[in-house]
Amino acid sequence: MNLDKAQKRISKRANKGFQGFPQLIITYSGPNDDLATRVDISFIAEENSAAQVQTFNTQAEIRSDETIQTTLVKIMDRSEAATVSLTVGVQALN
Repeated sequence: MNLDKAQKRISKRANKGFQGFPQLIITYSGPNDDLATRVDISFIAEENSAAQVQTFNTQAEIRSDETIQTTLVKIMDRSEAATVSLTVGVQALN
């Protein structure tokens, strides 16, 4: 899957809003607002349950990494998540 198609599918699902559980939350992190080097994808099976988190790291911009974006789409599809949330912007790394 190409990069544009993967990003479009993620955005389209995220723009639907809350549709119930299970839920995926995608959060990009990096050293500054312009560079995301880490993505966390959290899976919440049901309300009040603990999130299962998977993290991917790179040295370059992770939002333009076709392999990572395609992997996020595959996780989204395989988890059969009713809701996909995409945090706005890039969170600061600790």
